[in-house]
Amino acid sequence: MIRKHSVSIRGHRTSITLEDAFMDALKQMADQRGLALAALIAEIDGAQAAPGNLSSALRLAVLDWALNSPQARPRNSDGA
Repeated sequence: MIRKHSVSIRGHRTSITLEDAFMDALKQMADQRGLALAALIAEIDGAQAAPGNLSSALRLAVLDWALNSPQARPRNSDGA
């Protein structure tokens, strides 16, 4: 399911629209790196070459992590 999420990035509120699987993966990425979810999102946003669609940038970051990180493991629907 696709959902809107509100996040605060560098002191301003914004919303992102992501499928649950991408949001779950972002949470795993943040946990793996010892970051708050908002900090990871801000990092991904700041790494964009030009300001663009944040939701798309987040999906691409998840894809890159899933393809290149040996620690990336998909979670079951029950969170395990």
